[in-house]
Amino acid sequence: MEPVSLQDFVCALDPASLPRVLRVCSGVYFQGSIYEISGNECCLSTGDLIKVTQVCLQRVVCENPGTGQTIEIAPTFRGHFSPLTGPQSYGTLNELLSAATQHSKKLPICFMSTHRITTEARVVPEDQPLLLEAVEIHHGANYARCVLDTEAQQFVLHLPLSQKGPFWEWEPGAPRPLLQALQDSALKDLLFTCPTLPWHSLILRPQYEVQAIMHMRRTIVKIPSTLEVDVEDVTASSQHIHFIQPLLLSEALARGGPFPLTTEILEVPEGPPIFLSPWVASLQKGQRLCIHGLASPPWRVLVSTKGRKAPRHFMVSGAYQGKLRRRPREFSTAYDLLGALRPGQPLRVVATKDYEGDGVESPGFTSLAVGDRLEVLRCGQAHGAEGRDIDVLVCQRLSDQAGEEEEDYEQIDEDQILLPLYCSSSFVEEMNDGRRYSLEDLTTQFSLPCEVKVVVKDSSHPADPLPSFPGLRLEEKITEPFLVVSLDSNPAMCFEIPPRWLDLTVVEAKGRPGRPARPLPIATVQELADAFYYSLRRLPAFESQLPPPRPPKSEGLRGQKKQTSKGKGSQSSQVLELQQCPLLLKPRMKTLPQSAKNSSDTYSKVSAHKKGLRATKSNTKAPDDDEHDYEEVLGQFQNTL
Repeated sequence: MEPVSLQDFVCALDPASLPRVLRVCSGVYFQGSIYEISGNECCLSTGDLIKVTQVCLQRVVCENPGTGQTIEIAPTFRGHFSPLTGPQSYGTLNELLSAATQHSKKLPICFMSTHRITTEARVVPEDQPLLLEAVEIHHGANYARCVLDTEAQQFVLHLPLSQKGPFWEWEPGAPRPLLQALQDSALKDLLFTCPTLPWHSLILRPQYEVQAIMHMRRTIVKIPSTLEVDVEDVTASSQHIHFIQPLLLSEALARGGPFPLTTEILEVPEGPPIFLSPWVASLQKGQRLCIHGLASPPWRVLVSTKGRKAPRHFMVSGAYQGKLRRRPREFSTAYDLLGALRPGQPLRVVATKDYEGDGVESPGFTSLAVGDRLEVLRCGQAHGAEGRDIDVLVCQRLSDQAGEEEEDYEQIDEDQILLPLYCSSSFVEEMNDGRRYSLEDLTTQFSLPCEVKVVVKDSSHPADPLPSFPGLRLEEKITEPFLVVSLDSNPAMCFEIPPRWLDLTVVEAKGRPGRPARPLPIATVQELADAFYYSLRRLPAFESQLPPPRPPKSEGLRGQKKQTSKGKGSQSSQVLELQQCPLLLKPRMKTLPQSAKNSSDTYSKVSAHKKGLRATKSNTKAPDDDEHDYEEVLGQFQNTL
């Protein structure tokens, strides 16, 4: 086949003969674009091979042959086109008119001249369509009244019937839809007429989009048929040529198989590694991989280590077969306690740090001592000293553990206390759970985060690193599709790759591996790089709660300390003011028990021999009255004995 323009090749192409392999004989390059313009290929090199798989009609340009004016119509245009054919030529206009009369044809008649016609009004170019509308008599001679269409307007010309030609009459054929008029090869390069368009004759110039496959191009290449490039059909001599088409792991996941699939790595994403597992070093260009399919189950758990050393981070598969035991959780603020509270699951904690709740900014809050036992009940709001609403945590103060010898002191009565959410005392969870859980049972029965210890390692993963850590924190449960992949050179090294975060570029290799006779030993624990772990935690899907509230500013407290140096009188007035503004729960919450309301007038009795416990003070007393109040309590306590 001789080289032809791409437009001519596509217009003469039979869609039933696809696919066709073309060789570019003269390349083209558009400056200003590296590869494509508006999604279409615009840079082809001489010698490139193109495998045309589909041709789509984009638009049709209708051109006026006389004026060059054009109109674009869509492929869905509903008008009908009639081809204009000229079976016979005539020497003069009189012969043309006589032949029309003999064949009982009615005016107007469409014709054209193969030579230029010169008149007093203007010059008619050759092959310019004219419309003979009537015969008129001027100065005793017969003239043909003809209409000439130009780009600006229509001109009326009076040509004598003796005007010499030759002239060709254009006869309209059977009307047909746009697609049929374009697909009929016998009508190529003919003029058409369409009643819905403004011209008496027009030329149809279709524009196609060629979809093709090229070497090392991952996606289908789209080439406009109007691209000024010459091509040659080499389909017959190119049957042995295989077009290499790259594939992303995400694309293999989206198309869903068929699996297993043998591939070869073409490109690895740039940047630092996201996994610190041994198999990461094997992901290099040229490495052959076997993709076995979608990993099951699809969920994973982000895990951080607990200990004195810098924490390490892991992603544990839902198929992890190790056994875990719960560990007491640690909380640094009351806000963390609120986040761990779940309906129907009692939460009991022990304070591991003293907290002074009696202050100017937060009067009425309960103080805590190391060893105080609390049961978290609910969240609420309370009226502060300055009329502002303060978010608080309502807790039940628990008595000392049963069975403890208390010879001199009685147990503390149970009462409800209020803690601001910004309370900075540390807490540790009270629990007595020695059961062993699987990862699935643990994440189903308990909310995350949760602290555990691996007591039995995963038998399917000999290098399971989790049992070596004294404690683990299960952070988040995520759902993300993974692909099960193994190395062709080492089938025993089987691991899971998330295409979303590690999207390798591969190419399908020859040969299809068989189904494994036994389940593949998949690594269920993968260590994460710190940067990747924190980027995961910043994703919107992991934003499960708002940041904790800020504690009140300490400017007022510093101002009160300055005023205490002015004298005893001003201190007494401050005590009165604080007593008039007690911390009360808002009416929409349940009223506290009477014992809790009167806690400002009584002292709780605690075990003196218990390390870290001390008597709690009245929540409405000023700091300067500590010594006096303490003596009064001792006196009352001795009288009680």
